[in-house]
Amino acid sequence: MASKAVAATVDFARIYSSLGLGKETIASLQAFRKRHADAQRIHAQLAAQPTTVDLAHYRSVLRNKAVVDEAEKLLNEFKPVTYDVNAHIKAIETFEAKAVAKAKETTEKIDAELKDLQATLANIEEARPFEDLTSEEVGKAHPRIVEAVETMIKKGKWTVPGYKEKFGDLSLM
Repeated sequence: MASKAVAATVDFARIYSSLGLGKETIASLQAFRKRHADAQRIHAQLAAQPTTVDLAHYRSVLRNKAVVDEAEKLLNEFKPVTYDVNAHIKAIETFEAKAVAKAKETTEKIDAELKDLQATLANIEEARPFEDLTSEEVGKAHPRIVEAVETMIKKGKWTVPGYKEKFGDLSLM
């Protein structure tokens, strides 16, 4: 009974989004939750039904007592059929194993991404302000910039394409 109360208070949508689960995993979990809810509903309906038959009532109501005697004999001889549920249990265990494997894979992915984000954050915190950088340091960090500037100087281009359009012409002449 306590599990029903806990399941009712769990926000599965938030869990799915916060864990970053894949669409396949989310679909499998939702299908499993639906089957479980349906099974619980059917079980509750069947458990609420009466399980005893009042044969004395039928004897008093019906004229043909032989029918009631035959029904009583059939009820006494009735043996419920037993089912082998091992196949279902194996399927559930397989599903559980897949879900656990996917969860571990997702956890590893999230841990790796978190480590990368923390390294990036540390890099941002340790970085010097843009104003304190020199052109040599920028050139060392991005050699393409140095190559582009050298090519422009060789070709005699002393202006950056698009600079005037973006910042305007500051020349006095």
